Amino acid sequence: MRVAPLPADHWDEAVHAALRLMPEELRNPTDAGNAVSTLVNHPDLTRAYFTFSFYLLTRSTLSARLRELAVLRVAHLTECEYEWQEHVVIGKSAGLSEHDITALQDGEAADEFDRTVLAAVDELLADTRISDKTWAALGKEFDKRQLMDFVFTVGGYHMLAMALNTFGVEPQKEN
Repeated sequence: MRVAPLPADHWDEAVHAALRLMPEELRNPTDAGNAVSTLVNHPDLTRAYFTFSFYLLTRSTLSARLRELAVLRVAHLTECEYEWQEHVVIGKSAGLSEHDITALQDGEAADEFDRTVLAAVDELLADTRISDKTWAALGKEFDKRQLMDFVFTVGGYHMLAMALNTFGVEPQKEN
């Protein structure tokens, strides 16, 4: 691990202020998890990032199911075990089945639009843009705001995966 989680006795007012958008139970150092505890080593950055991240997670125009399909594809392609474990749980709560989750690892999906979403994630990560063909296919179901939220969701979770992988953030241990 390159950046260790900040120990609980080092959580000062700046750290608590950085976490103001988080649910109360996740503001506690013993419940926050390794990602949050690592990111709070830099409270100003954490506050700015969480403002953006919580928009993507809670206020985006994308359905939770499609958001999680995209996030899990990002986690798989970036080999981000922390992001993968966290979002498998969130994805199941959002309506993804075990089959959906297993299939997306191969870029497969039963539904044509889900396949388009996965293809768009692949294109964004490989080429930093979505092809005209895939953009048009997304536009059959997404309005302009959803298209924009989609691009920022993929980019935001790609950035998070880069940080988590680079900092060496370890996934939560299962009990």
